[in-house]
Amino acid sequence: MNSLDWAVLIGYFGVMVAIGVWSHKRVDNVSDFFTAGGKMPWWLSGISHHMSGYSAVMFTGYAAIAYTYGVTSYVTWSFPIAIGIAIGAKLFAPRLNRVRSRLHVASPLEYLKNRYNLPTQQALAWSGVLLKIVDVGAKWAAIATLLSVFTGVSLNMGILITGAVTAVYCTVGGLWADALTELGQFVIQFVAGIAMLVAVMAELGGFSSLWTVWDEPELKGHAEPLAGPYMMVFLIAYLFIKTFEYNGGMWNQAQRYMATDSAKSAQRSGVLSAVLWLVWPAVLFFPMWVAPLLIETDVPADSYALMAEQLLPHGLLGLVIVGFFSHTMAMCSSDANAIAAVVTRDIMPALSRKAREWDTRLGLLAARWTTLLFLGLSMAIATQVNSPFFGDIITVVIKWVAGLMGPIAIPLMLGLLPWFRKSGPTAALLSWGVGLLTFWLVNYPIHWNVEGGVPLQYQISVPLAVSLVLYIVVGWIKPEDTPERDAVLAKINGDDEDGLGAARLIPSPAAAGDADVKVLGREGADS
Repeated sequence: MNSLDWAVLIGYFGVMVAIGVWSHKRVDNVSDFFTAGGKMPWWLSGISHHMSGYSAVMFTGYAAIAYTYGVTSYVTWSFPIAIGIAIGAKLFAPRLNRVRSRLHVASPLEYLKNRYNLPTQQALAWSGVLLKIVDVGAKWAAIATLLSVFTGVSLNMGILITGAVTAVYCTVGGLWADALTELGQFVIQFVAGIAMLVAVMAELGGFSSLWTVWDEPELKGHAEPLAGPYMMVFLIAYLFIKTFEYNGGMWNQAQRYMATDSAKSAQRSGVLSAVLWLVWPAVLFFPMWVAPLLIETDVPADSYALMAEQLLPHGLLGLVIVGFFSHTMAMCSSDANAIAAVVTRDIMPALSRKAREWDTRLGLLAARWTTLLFLGLSMAIATQVNSPFFGDIITVVIKWVAGLMGPIAIPLMLGLLPWFRKSGPTAALLSWGVGLLTFWLVNYPIHWNVEGGVPLQYQISVPLAVSLVLYIVVGWIKPEDTPERDAVLAKINGDDEDGLGAARLIPSPAAAGDADVKVLGREGADS
């Protein structure tokens, strides 16, 4: 990098901070901070939904998969995400929007108090927060690895720089700042991605290289859709996992659906995100697929960064680096906002009576401090991601997050659907608890005692399968549907004119004696 690249990078950080400061004036209450007050345009929500699913892991961990195996990096990653979001656009997006508009909540987990009970909500909240700290820690480590390749800055310094800038804009401006910076990041990544694609095609002989390079010896097997450990079982498991995760199972994407003005807008948002996931990653991946023709490296995770340094002129190189930052900062800031929502709206009110009585000012203050705390903890974890306990970056992201996400997401997401109305707190808690136990058994004791270890596809799919089966079977054996729970489902599943009468069936805050129901309606006073 030279001074021009540094100018581009510093300028980008400055713009991100400025957007956060500008967004500050749009945040008057907790609803604005966590769900943009339900006023976000569908197209901005869709772009934000798309961008918040990326990180620099794509340019490190998945670059290593693309360098080693080729096209399978797309077939077993972004393609199932696109299909999963397309399914969720119809199935989950409208319902999540109604959770905000009809139940007056600001966190994706707030409705669980009435859909199940308080212990179920707390179990999902605590386990999800802990998992996300590790997940986001892996993202910080990935972007710091790239920064180190380009600039020589140490891993810890890279984590500190990116985390500090992200903390400023997402803490000040909330979800509005996240979405607006993600729009700018999308534009930047579009320019940077096209620049990299053109540079690679020029090096390989022009536009025709898109279909002529695959017979080269260095790319033997790279055109196979499934390769290495990423075979059909992995693909099917990943499709199920990402359908839950990218439609709200890990909370930050749920907020994008909740932030739109209507269920129809939420659905359009999901469709836009699905289309972007189908098309744009293929553009980004092509340079990674053909990287063996252009560079040799013993560290495949560094391949994209090394190729950018070799092919791009200064200025454009800075823009590509900014693209790396933009993806990771988009995901980490959206996760920070989602976690802050869960902590301040779900966990703290269950622990403290004072938290249940916060006014608008104190609620906003708690939201901002919680965001900072989450970012700080995830940055601390990032310094340990490459330790023997956690494993390398891609192991953390694929195995820990994909494997643990299912047990946490299944009660949350399936709880929205009327077909599972009989699955109550017993089904939800057993699904969650046994699923987490299964992850530990499969990945550690069983893995250690099986010759060659348990294949990756089973490490991540078995916990989800166990959770899914338990949630359905226990609900059938021990149905726990009640008029109050049916009323919640009626409000979530009714069309624009349907389900509104179910409001009188839900215990009102004034009539309810338990703290969990009181919290449910509180945001209505802030909206």
